[in-house]
Amino acid sequence: MAENKFWSDIVSKLDPYVPGEQPKLANLVKLNTNENPYGPSPKVSAAISTELGDSLRLYPDPNADVLKQAIAQSLDVDVSQVFVGNGSDEVLAHIFQGLLKHDAPILFPDITYSFYPVYCGLYQVDFTQIPLSEDLSINLADYQQPNGGIIFPNPNAPTGKLLSLAGIESLLSVNKDSVVVVDEAYIDFGGESAVGLINRYPNLLVTQTFSKSRSLAGLRVGFAAGDVSLIDALKRVKNSFNSYPLDRLAIVGAVAAIEDVGYFEETCEQVITSREWLATELQSLGFSVLPSAANFVFVKHSGHDAAVLSAGLREDGIIVRHFNQSRINQYLRITVGLPEQNQQLISSLKALLGVA
Repeated sequence: MAENKFWSDIVSKLDPYVPGEQPKLANLVKLNTNENPYGPSPKVSAAISTELGDSLRLYPDPNADVLKQAIAQSLDVDVSQVFVGNGSDEVLAHIFQGLLKHDAPILFPDITYSFYPVYCGLYQVDFTQIPLSEDLSINLADYQQPNGGIIFPNPNAPTGKLLSLAGIESLLSVNKDSVVVVDEAYIDFGGESAVGLINRYPNLLVTQTFSKSRSLAGLRVGFAAGDVSLIDALKRVKNSFNSYPLDRLAIVGAVAAIEDVGYFEETCEQVITSREWLATELQSLGFSVLPSAANFVFVKHSGHDAAVLSAGLREDGIIVRHFNQSRINQYLRITVGLPEQNQQLISSLKALLGVA
């Protein structure tokens, strides 16, 4: 797009984030954006239906206190240690602006959530990307260097690889002078949250989302948990940007989702079971499959080009994510779908690969 004379100087310098495709075509097997294949808890719809009515003429609670209380109870932390926002992306945006803009560059992996460098461009945050190891894992020892902050997903995206809690604590023990942000968008599919460390490490901030394991990508709810001083900084930024980031429907829907523990645990377990089945089937077709603790798998085939496979799947009505990026351009990221969707994927791949 050509530069416009009315733009602020920063606009032409931005390299915006490109979200996963949200196609409008019907009857697609959509395995490209890591949405939960199972719908939200039925209690979510019931709570939203109850909230519909005359109350929508009123502003929502700007602090979303009832939601923060539900999150705090679920995490076994104090409500003062919880911050909520319009999806974890908004929470992360406030973090980059309020906690990660310092003289020294921040550190994050070279292959990771691609919104991180976008936020750096928007808020003019200096950064250094730390290369993943040869096996595409994060080596936390590489982060033991001067920095203005550290951020990484756990499990990482798009690889799905998980760091141990002991490894994260080891980093925290030697990196006490800047904020360490652990982005746990996929933690409920096989990892152990770092939230239990926040009372011992005042520089630790953990973010999570309701979009994945709670099946609420359409409501846009995310949160952070950390020391009160970090939360206060985020609240100052939020209240200088948008006092009402969560609407009434999102608040009651998210509360209902977090309170339905049984449904949450059941659907997470179903996703994990399907992920292991899918990994085994893909390996039988000659794919290399990275160990995943997320609701997706990251795979490549030594004998077939990833872009060609992605295009072939699309012709069959199946969409997966291909990243045209150095080091990972031969990988496909495949969201775990319903069992019948996973089977359709495998059947299509067999045809593309010429496997009987």
